Amino acid sequence: MTGPAPLASYMRMCLTADVGGYYTGAIGAARDQFGEKGDFITSPEISQIFGELVGIWFVAEWMSQGRPKQGVQLIEVGPGRGTLMDDMLRTMRNFKEMASSIETVYLVEASAELRLAQKNLLCGEDAVMTKSETGWHSISKYANLPIVWTDSIKTIPQDPSKTPFIAAHEFFDALPIHAFQVVEVPPNQQQPSTMEATGSSSSSGSNPSPTSPTSPMYQWREMVVSPTPEDTTHADLGTPKSEQHDPVPEFQLTLSPSSTRHADYLPESSPRYRALKSTPGALIEVCPDASLYASDFALRIGGGFPSSSPSSPRAQSPRKPRPSGAALIIDYGPADTIPTNSLRGIRRHRRVSPFSSPGLVDLSADVDFGALAEVATSSSPGVECHGPVDQAHFLESMGIRQRATMLSRTATDGDGGDDGESRAASIERSWRRLVDRGPGGMGKVYKVLAILPENGGRRRPVGFGGDVSV
Repeated sequence: MTGPAPLASYMRMCLTADVGGYYTGAIGAARDQFGEKGDFITSPEISQIFGELVGIWFVAEWMSQGRPKQGVQLIEVGPGRGTLMDDMLRTMRNFKEMASSIETVYLVEASAELRLAQKNLLCGEDAVMTKSETGWHSISKYANLPIVWTDSIKTIPQDPSKTPFIAAHEFFDALPIHAFQVVEVPPNQQQPSTMEATGSSSSSGSNPSPTSPTSPMYQWREMVVSPTPEDTTHADLGTPKSEQHDPVPEFQLTLSPSSTRHADYLPESSPRYRALKSTPGALIEVCPDASLYASDFALRIGGGFPSSSPSSPRAQSPRKPRPSGAALIIDYGPADTIPTNSLRGIRRHRRVSPFSSPGLVDLSADVDFGALAEVATSSSPGVECHGPVDQAHFLESMGIRQRATMLSRTATDGDGGDDGESRAASIERSWRRLVDRGPGGMGKVYKVLAILPENGGRRRPVGFGGDVSV
């Protein structure tokens, strides 16, 4: 990369480029991003209880939605090593009726290396994986369920007769973001935006002309990534002290000197963003890919708008006579504000500059849960959202303490001796880490959002203040 590029383009190249991408570039033999020996550890890797309770949540939704006997799809986006789905399937097999209703397991995964790791865990190392126009296929070791891998959720058919249960754990935080800042443009520097220059404009009336030749104008400017000039120091870049022992990053984030198409359109896409346009210096992060996925989830669960609704861009999506299914999104980010300055780099369990060692550093950003809920409910008339709630609240409501007590008792029963006590202590440490509400604790930082069939708010799901409806 030689010139300024949108932050989203930089993230996409670093994470999913065919050559050198963090997840897809296959740099280094036996590379593993996950776990104690990798760059970061996720909740399913910390404790099996996490995946078990996510599985129980979907079982509870299946029960509350009338226990459909067939047509259930299990879909996970960004499955990592497959640990979460493995724990979910292991748990669901204890509920025979629910397990028998599952038609197919879909895993949306762009990395060939991670697809293989998932296949080995879920199907066995000797299991055969075949390829078709749809994706890659194998058979799960749990009840011989068919598993289909796709590199895009769009490849999974949207069938109104199906009941999709969708899991997205630490997926949205890895999607590329655009970052914008409001600047005050002096009258003598005012120029038409790119939309005005080409004769186009947004439906929201973005970038209005100044009221008089002397009126200041507020404009969104995009943050772009460019190579760091030679002889730049950490002081020049404002690098946090914790990262100053590393070399100066190869790239830096700067403000575009003029308007861009992204700056003209994306900050005008929501009233939440537009409300900040008159605040000089205001910062926002916008993730278009997250909106696409949230919309897709909503349409699968609730169906599209009637074709007679001309105001809906989703009019061509299939109607769903009876909305069904659910999506559970677990990630980190603020509950009710727009993320700002949240891009981070992680390598070997340590914060590093997101603009250093491209392709070798995990990049992530806070999830805008408000945007996900806004997009989901505007994409389909058949869904409603619950949450986000703190991960601690969700897991405690689902019974993490009771499940941990049961596992600890099993570990110390019999002739386990010191090994049993050690396992019990590990179980205790792990579950408490997941619900830690201290500063930076997983129980507080991580949030949980649910997308459900619209029911006028009459039924809250379990984990969000509700109970199982049978």
